[in-house]
Amino acid sequence: MSEAGEPPCPLLAHPGTGQLFASPVPPGTGWPGDPATAATAVATSAAEVSHLATSCEATEQLDAHVTVCQACPRLVAWREDHARVKRAAFADEPYWGRPVASFGNPAARRLIVGLAPAAHGGNRTGRMFTGDRSGDWLFASLFRVGLASQPSSEEAADGLDLFGARMVAPVHCAPPANKPTTTEIATCAPWIEREFALIRPIALLALGGIAWQSVLRTARALGWQVPRPAPRFGHGAEVELVADYGSVRLFGCYHVSQQNTFTGRLTEAMLDAVMTRFASAS
Repeated sequence: MSEAGEPPCPLLAHPGTGQLFASPVPPGTGWPGDPATAATAVATSAAEVSHLATSCEATEQLDAHVTVCQACPRLVAWREDHARVKRAAFADEPYWGRPVASFGNPAARRLIVGLAPAAHGGNRTGRMFTGDRSGDWLFASLFRVGLASQPSSEEAADGLDLFGARMVAPVHCAPPANKPTTTEIATCAPWIEREFALIRPIALLALGGIAWQSVLRTARALGWQVPRPAPRFGHGAEVELVADYGSVRLFGCYHVSQQNTFTGRLTEAMLDAVMTRFASAS
């Protein structure tokens, strides 16, 4: 996947399986959990994202299309550049370097909504919130409330399972400065809209104000009833949305970013309190 004129990226061993991979990882070459194959259709524009998303009949099919998407040139360049020019701490590892699919039980009706993968977290490991400190906090809390099989998430072959929960994002590629543009968010929106439509969630946990706004935007796009004026984000906020199939509880939680966890704005007790309510919603 290297650009013309560039030397090919050396093959490096996956930290969990030992199998050799290029960076970015070509689809269908054996990366743990890769839902795509070399034949998976690739979206190269906003219109193609919309067409492929609405054609999906299952989350597994949606995940495959997501992980090969090429619709946002700036994000494609950013994620692939960081896969080739690695952080020193991970210089001996292959980087996924592709859009990161949702993670968790494909039939789960509890969705955790983030923002986008981190350049050296999900963009490296190929799994949401995996391989960075945000994930350390999030998976530890999920484990404590009984929604995860283990308290940590290191790489895609570590055996982690989620019980009755699934992680989704409004943007599937690592963006510069963790800030996707309005156009990039809009281009990616059909993926999360289709995921909501397929899963028909009963509970949503929005990690941060951007995720909260994304949920409300997605709900409106699907024709759900959203309170007016629009409910404001806050840690511990809880709102009822009404879908065509019934009530959906939306919970707000400060993002598990280092900016929040290192400063004490978000503590383990605060995170667990919201996570417990989310886990028990019905």
